[in-house]
Amino acid sequence: MSRERLLNRFLKYTQIDTTAGEPGEKYPSSDGQLTLGKLLADEMREMGIADAEQDKFGLVYGTVPGKVTGCPIVALNSHVDTSPETTGANVKPQVIANYAGGDIPLSGDPTKVITVKDNPELNDLHGCTLITTDGTTLLGGDDKAGIAVILEAAQRILENESLKTGPLKILFTCDEEIGHGVDHVDLDRLGADVCYTLDGPGANELNAETFSADLATVIVKGENIHPSIGKGRMINSIRAASLLVAKLPVDKLSPESTEEREGFIHPYIVQGGVAETTVQCLLRSFETEELTQQAELLQTLAKEVEVEFPGCEITVKITPQYRNLRDGLDKEPRAVPLAEKAHQALDRPVNKSVIRGGTDGSALTARGLPTPNLSTGQHNPHSPLEWACLDEMEQAVELVLKLLELWSTEPKSPAASS
Repeated sequence: MSRERLLNRFLKYTQIDTTAGEPGEKYPSSDGQLTLGKLLADEMREMGIADAEQDKFGLVYGTVPGKVTGCPIVALNSHVDTSPETTGANVKPQVIANYAGGDIPLSGDPTKVITVKDNPELNDLHGCTLITTDGTTLLGGDDKAGIAVILEAAQRILENESLKTGPLKILFTCDEEIGHGVDHVDLDRLGADVCYTLDGPGANELNAETFSADLATVIVKGENIHPSIGKGRMINSIRAASLLVAKLPVDKLSPESTEEREGFIHPYIVQGGVAETTVQCLLRSFETEELTQQAELLQTLAKEVEVEFPGCEITVKITPQYRNLRDGLDKEPRAVPLAEKAHQALDRPVNKSVIRGGTDGSALTARGLPTPNLSTGQHNPHSPLEWACLDEMEQAVELVLKLLELWSTEPKSPAASS
């Protein structure tokens, strides 16, 4: 029953369009995030989390009372929004029970196929229950799988007197996908000593490092005039911006050519017209100081383009986004080892891998709350080829419960154990 409940939770959450919008106009950036947050707060109260509440920013807080006192207080976090890179409206999840192997064609778009070649992990999931999209939207496993895992774990704690855990804090955030997930998080209200984001792929992954990240906004200003009299007078910012993007390296420093610990500059949004064009670029590196070098490269290329397009003006504005999760985990040195121990207690391997991206955990850690990341059974995020595995989600629930049990045997602070 609890496994079926976990599936039904996830399917219900995917039906709510929580696609993140443009940052800055309002918070959260889309109304669907408020809708899902309200639903989650209502569900939490119904299961017995008396203090569950959605605040004025759409963030959801709640506490599962502990059966053990005097131990560190653990928080679990997932985000309600989905990526703006693929629509999350009208999601039609397809449930494949007892997956028999092979490629998975998607019913809504004959050109979309989840292939074993591109998803070799499918070879290890024969007999499992998979959830895919129909190929026309993303699924929302990033991070509605995490939400479902957290609430299923919470409900099992409340239902099972034999599970001995300390107080569990729950936090659901908004606008993580556009870099604003923890802007309005009240850490005093959360009241946790350590946190884990449930926002990782597959199963048995433990992430203690993320990219450090900045956003580069490149503004190219030209001169517009009717094209019939444009000779010698028009300065087309679109052409200048295109040249700047073309000057960015492709054989290195690009997502298309990098992997593992290699960083990149990723132009991902271009907007504008003849008079002004804006190019937004993601700057990513595991070494924070390398972000400065990437920004300097953009500045150098901008100056080259200004020479080649006399009269155009290019400015590069850098906005810090998040920093490597690794840099703040020493405040709670037990966070990663206890997660490893939880895997071992369940006779599972643990894959300590880096995230070529970021989580709310990056920002929470930077603010003083150490927050590694755990798997939730999601695959191919941000894509119409996205899918999730119910069996891996169930494993995530089991891991969370074991981890909370381990924390309940720990003293309040590392100093207390020395």
